[in-house]
Amino acid sequence: MFADTYAGRRVFLTGHTGFKGSWLSAWLLALGARAAGFSLGVPTTPSHFEALGLAARMDDLRGDIRDRAAVTAAMRAFAPEVVFHLAAQALVRRSYEDPAGTIESNALGTMNVLEAVRACPSVRAVVVITSDKCYRNDEWVWGYRETDHLGGADPYSASKGCAEIIAHSYFQSFFAQGPACATVRAGNVIGGGDWAADRIVPDCARAWAAQTPVSIRSPWATRPWQHVLEPLSGYLWLGARLLDTNAGLPAGATASFDPRGQAYNFGPAADVNNTVAEVVEALALHWPGFRSEMDAAGQAGRKECTLLKLCCDKSLAELSWKATLNFEETIRYTAEWYSRYYTGGATPAGMWDYTQGQITAYAGAAAQRGLVWAR
Repeated sequence: MFADTYAGRRVFLTGHTGFKGSWLSAWLLALGARAAGFSLGVPTTPSHFEALGLAARMDDLRGDIRDRAAVTAAMRAFAPEVVFHLAAQALVRRSYEDPAGTIESNALGTMNVLEAVRACPSVRAVVVITSDKCYRNDEWVWGYRETDHLGGADPYSASKGCAEIIAHSYFQSFFAQGPACATVRAGNVIGGGDWAADRIVPDCARAWAAQTPVSIRSPWATRPWQHVLEPLSGYLWLGARLLDTNAGLPAGATASFDPRGQAYNFGPAADVNNTVAEVVEALALHWPGFRSEMDAAGQAGRKECTLLKLCCDKSLAELSWKATLNFEETIRYTAEWYSRYYTGGATPAGMWDYTQGQITAYAGAAAQRGLVWAR
């Protein structure tokens, strides 16, 4: 298991105040890591980061990912062994409003992090997190593989495709002899503590907590929904493998691949690809009596993909990784976190304990189901 890998290690995260970054920070702290985060600010109010009181539990550093000198100074001062790069402008619709800022944050921000790594000799492993939307979306029914075309029609997708190209250029040009680096791509993640705009689960939580109907833009759009802990388990496992490509292999197995310089998809099983309407209906079972309604304005002429899923065969074959939770469990974990937040007092200590309980339960389920990283 990667628990032994991260205990006592210095880990640097960009975007630690965001939804995925705060969950990853909480998990790393539970594993005994010394964690430092670099972020521009807390992106939403409320936020998972503040709900858990993470600023008091880790080194909370503030700065702009577009400021190369600031990123480099922060990383060199902390001297990490492992870097997880998550900082980004993460919303498709916002990318239409601020295309330049999106590209500067997502593409040039990735370059700045990798430049900081070049200037920080303590770093041994780097995981660059992009998105499933880095793929050029042809609206086909099968999952995108790591070898498929990158790019996209909207500025967000284009920025993530650029980030992938930049990262792999740095891997090949500068990091062939170390540090060990890889990129990761995940689909739509849900879970407690997400309050971002224009995402269906936060939209439901906000509306239903206020006892109003939730407005749905694209009810028949499908996504490979997964709980936030699913890809994070993949990121942590890959980070452990980058530190030592022979670590944690099943009994009798040998490493027949090298994860350095590779890209990996992390997502649910191929048959888990539900519509927005199905997600809302499943969540509503945990919020009895609350309704949804169609947004008559729709997407206001701003295109988002309606069909998108990933093929995760490479992660299974090379990392022995696959998702732990089914769709019903994913919805239950998510709904129960929000329920505890809105009805249980929502103190940082209480939400920290509850979040750690979900992480423990998730890892326990993975171990019970025989997943390699959880053994």
